[in-house]
Amino acid sequence: MKVLVTGGAGFIGSNLTEHLLKEGHEVRVLDNFATGHIENLLPFFDAFKGCFELQVGDIRNLDDCRKAVEGMEYVLHEGALGSVPRSIKDPITTNDTNIGGFLNMIVASRDAGIRRFVFAASSSTYGDSKTLPKVEDKIGKPLSPYAITKYVDELYADVFARTYDFEYIGLRYFNVFGRRQDPNGAYAAVIPLFVKKLMAHEAPTINGDGEYSRDFTYIDNVIQMNMLALTTTNKDAVNQIYNTAFGERTTLNQLVGYLKEYLGAFDPAIKEIEAVHGPNRLGDIPHSLACIDKAKALLGYAPKYSMKDGLREAARWYWENL
Repeated sequence: MKVLVTGGAGFIGSNLTEHLLKEGHEVRVLDNFATGHIENLLPFFDAFKGCFELQVGDIRNLDDCRKAVEGMEYVLHEGALGSVPRSIKDPITTNDTNIGGFLNMIVASRDAGIRRFVFAASSSTYGDSKTLPKVEDKIGKPLSPYAITKYVDELYADVFARTYDFEYIGLRYFNVFGRRQDPNGAYAAVIPLFVKKLMAHEAPTINGDGEYSRDFTYIDNVIQMNMLALTTTNKDAVNQIYNTAFGERTTLNQLVGYLKEYLGAFDPAIKEIEAVHGPNRLGDIPHSLACIDKAKALLGYAPKYSMKDGLREAARWYWENL
């Protein structure tokens, strides 16, 4: 396959890029390095010469998008501005990137005859819905500008499928973690942020009482879902939205306990560090747990890594690379 990965220098995008290249596919990455890092891509230039290409550009620029899809067959659209707090602080840039950039990419893909457009949706779309586990066709009202943008992307994809005979699959990611997830910056995700603190022998700060829960999902499960979405020949599986998760709930207090255990295997002093608690974060969903029955039934999804298994792998990676 010839696959364009937008946001390919980021955490999820670079892992998808690496997997595709190792499987023998040709990959072009489009990234403006707003949140991604060139270091995530450097090994690919020599290791996969002739199969890997980098285009520095911005999904907010339609010409960049048209150039990026030229000669490609499939698109994995990972390019976006993540983070609920970032979107609350700066809703305009989040909107321009996640909605304007998405529309540019889907228009360019339609015009270039892309066979299938697979994109990163978000569990934030469930908003204030209190239903657990989360089922794809039952959502609530969004709780942040970020959540609004990701839901609008789903609506645009559906309209393009109905109007232009366009194939898409949207993957609602649930708190993805793993190798290459950046622990630095104001909007670092919770797991790498906690890891960084613990490895520095500092107390991690838990928002609220620590009983908020998440369906933490290891990166290799996400790679599996993306590959299934790219390659499925099941007509009923296309033009659908899927939860992308493991289907298991973990509280933040439990998460810190597991990280202390796994990192403590390398440095016993980490086991003695106690977390501190701060205020709840604006826009946070209290509890998140995915139903993955739809993905299992239509795509054959079979996640291999539980949260604990993935966290052990991630802890080892951070210990060796931070």
